[in-house]
Amino acid sequence: MTPSKLVFKSLTRRKGRFVFTLLGIMVGMASFVTFMALGGSLKSQIERESAALGANLVVTPKGSCAYEQVSILTGEQLPTNITKDEVAAIRSIEGMQAIPYLAERSAIDNRPVSVMGILPEETKTFKSWTLAQGDYFLEEYSDGAVVGSVLAEQFGLTPGSDVRIRGTEIKVLGVLQETGGKDDLTVFLSLPVAQQLYDQKDLVSYVAVRVDRLDEVELYANKIKDKVALGVVSDKQMRSSVLSIVGTVNMTLQMIAAVAILAAAFGIVNTMMTATYERKREIGILQAMGATRNGVFRLFLFESGIYGLFGGLGGAVLGGLAAVFATPLISQNAATSFVKGSQNSLDPVMFVGAILFSTLVAMIAGLYPAIKASKLSPVEAISYE
Repeated sequence: MTPSKLVFKSLTRRKGRFVFTLLGIMVGMASFVTFMALGGSLKSQIERESAALGANLVVTPKGSCAYEQVSILTGEQLPTNITKDEVAAIRSIEGMQAIPYLAERSAIDNRPVSVMGILPEETKTFKSWTLAQGDYFLEEYSDGAVVGSVLAEQFGLTPGSDVRIRGTEIKVLGVLQETGGKDDLTVFLSLPVAQQLYDQKDLVSYVAVRVDRLDEVELYANKIKDKVALGVVSDKQMRSSVLSIVGTVNMTLQMIAAVAILAAAFGIVNTMMTATYERKREIGILQAMGATRNGVFRLFLFESGIYGLFGGLGGAVLGGLAAVFATPLISQNAATSFVKGSQNSLDPVMFVGAILFSTLVAMIAGLYPAIKASKLSPVEAISYE
């Protein structure tokens, strides 16, 4: 009998134990894949959103914390404490371009969406937007809305469609080309219209600043602070703050996944140790027929690897499905927006890596039982009842 047939026979000898051990590994690996998918590519997403903002400095309300900085990158609703006069003072500084934004929230078909009040022409140039469909705002005070490409696809919006914002029907003027960032999921209104809709007369949420000389970013930050009593943070500082906050989410997910894998590994150890004691006589017969200690060791290690391989395959599929279905159910807020956006990290490399990792963990878990089995003496094993 070949080693592969012997392993298959051993695995299926106790079908119930085989199935339940396999299920334990599958559940552990499904948890691992799910959490890694939900927490994956957080850093790259933050980098992408920061680049899409297009700012070297961001002016925020005085006393704002890193949570507000997360909200800027995710398009969450923000306090609107920056006045028209403060915006004018910032924009009066030479050698830089300052663009104010009003960040609010609304809902379409009972699903939350970001709403952003902007200065149309300046923002279009600042962010290098192009249109995929329809028209752009004709002037600063234009009625109507321009929507992101992904949002338009989700809700079936096209130029001429109506979208309800705070009880007001607003006509969709155009759809932006895909940017790969939060702008794809945002409804854009001209700043005066947004301020009127949300009762925020002459107020904005933050100001994005691009300086002419990158080597003088700190100098411009000090100039802004001299002009207004507001918070000023550089793009690098903001990325660092956001990464430190959102990184805790990823760390938590990784720790939960590690516990799930550890539990599955102990299940394999238990199964293989039980198999070792049950098959002492079989091991003795194999040794009497010429099987070496190394041969017995490899046989048991191969058997535990089979558990890991099949468990990893099943777990990767279940975990991928769970991530896809779980992502829309995650509560939308500044701390979880990057997690919600990371379902696109379901790539083949991650699945292959999960399967290989599962097999490796299973073989490591099977080392001790395999060593125990290989150390049995033929006489002791054959005489075991």
